[in-house]
Amino acid sequence: MNKIISVSDINVKIYTDKPSDIKVGEILGTNNNDNNYLFEVNEIANNIVTAIPLSSVIGLKRGVELVKVSDGLKIEYSDKILGRVFNSYGELIDRKLAFEETHPKNIYEKNLSLNEVAIDNKVMPTGIKVIDFFSPIAKGFKMGLLGGAGVGKTVLIKELINNIYKSKKSNAIFTGVGERLREGKELYDEMLESDLLDKMSIVFGQMGDNPVSRSKAVYSGLTLAEYLRDEKNQDVLLFVDNMFRFVQAKTEISTELKRFPVENGYPTTMASDVSEVEERINSVEKGSITSFQAIYVPADDLNDEAVQTITSHMDGQIVLDRHIAEKGLYPAINVFKSTSKLVNIEDVGKRHYELVENALKYFTRYEELEEIIAVLGIDELSKEDKDIFYRSRKLRNYFTQPMFVAENYTNIKGKFVNLEDLLDDVEKILNGQCDNIEEDKFLYIGTLEDLKPKGE
Repeated sequence: MNKIISVSDINVKIYTDKPSDIKVGEILGTNNNDNNYLFEVNEIANNIVTAIPLSSVIGLKRGVELVKVSDGLKIEYSDKILGRVFNSYGELIDRKLAFEETHPKNIYEKNLSLNEVAIDNKVMPTGIKVIDFFSPIAKGFKMGLLGGAGVGKTVLIKELINNIYKSKKSNAIFTGVGERLREGKELYDEMLESDLLDKMSIVFGQMGDNPVSRSKAVYSGLTLAEYLRDEKNQDVLLFVDNMFRFVQAKTEISTELKRFPVENGYPTTMASDVSEVEERINSVEKGSITSFQAIYVPADDLNDEAVQTITSHMDGQIVLDRHIAEKGLYPAINVFKSTSKLVNIEDVGKRHYELVENALKYFTRYEELEEIIAVLGIDELSKEDKDIFYRSRKLRNYFTQPMFVAENYTNIKGKFVNLEDLLDDVEKILNGQCDNIEEDKFLYIGTLEDLKPKGE
C-alpha cells in the first residue's frame, strides 16, 4: 500500500508499507483515468517516500493510493526519433501519428566507462570560416555558445546542422531546457522550411512547465543522441538551450525539498548535477556526441557559480556579439572572446596556430588605430599601420559568410569552406597579396577564388 500523506508543488510525501519494493527513479501513479498524476521517486527513508510530481498537483489530495507505473522515465530509442518532437518525459508533442510500435529506453541509463571513451583531437571542420579558424572543434567537444536574442544564434545552429550532415551524414538533436514555446515553434517551422527537420530530433522542456519537466529535458535529449552515436555509429551534434536553466530548475527543486543551499541559493548538488550531464557527452570508438550549449550569464557576471561550474566542462566557447551584428557582419562572432583548447601547435599545427596569433595581433592593433584615426585622421598613420588597418578590415569582412540555410533571405548562395583554402586565404590577406582589392569585395564570399572574374 502506498498512500499520499502530504502534498506541495514539487514535494509529495508517500507512506509505504513495503519500502523494499520501491526504488529511487521509479514512477508512481494514481491509476485514475480521469486525472492521472505521476511522480518520480526521489528519496526513501524507512516507510516515507519523497517523490516529485511530473506535472501540476492541483486537485491532488491526501490519502490517494499510488501504484508503480514504470521503472523510470523513458523515451523512444530507434530510427523513428528523426523528424519528431518530444516533451521532457519522452512523449510526442508534434501532432503527428503516434508510434505503432515503441522501443523505449530509460533516460538515465548510460554513463560511459573509462575504457569506452575515445579521444580524438583532430579538427572536425564545420565549413564556417570564423569557427574553423578561431574556435575549431573536435569530435566529443563541448562548446559554450554565448549570445542573446537577435544576434544570429538560430541561423548559426541551423548552418552547423546543415554542414555537419552534408560532410558527415550525421544527424542532430536539439534540446530546449526551459525553452519559450514561441521560440520552439519558430525553430520547428524554420527547420521544416529548410528541409532539416528529418535530419534531427527535438526535445522541449517548456518555460511554462514545472522545474521537474525543465530539468528532465536534457536527459531525454542525451538519450536520443546516444542512440545515434551508439546504435547508428554517427558523429552527432547536440544543441542544448539553455544549460543555465537546467541549473535553475535543479535549484527550484532543491529549495522545495528544503535542502540547504550554498552561496547565492544554488544547491549543494550543482557540481554533480552538471557533471552527470556533461560526462555523457563524449566520443566512443565508432561515434561521438559534439555539443553546443547555450549558457545564460546572469547580470553579465562570468564569475557566477553556476556559469563557472558549467564552463569548467567546456572545451571552448563561441561568443556572439550584438555590436558586430549591428555592423551587418554575420556570423557575429567575437574572435577575442571565442576560444578552443585545440588552438595549439600540437593539435592544429604550427601554420594554423601562427596565423591565428597574427590575425589576433592585427585585430588588436586595428582597434587601437580606430581610436587614433577618430582623433588625428588616417593620414597621420605610418605606412605599416595603414597596412595593418586596411588588411584587418579586409580580414574582418572575409570572415563573414553566406549561409546555406539563409539563401531564401539573402539571395546569396551558401558556401562551405575547406580548412586548407581558409588558411591559404588568411595568409594571402595578412601578407599583402590582396592589398589592391577593395575591402567591400571580401564581404560574404566563400574563398578568394570567388573574387576572380568568371572564366579565369
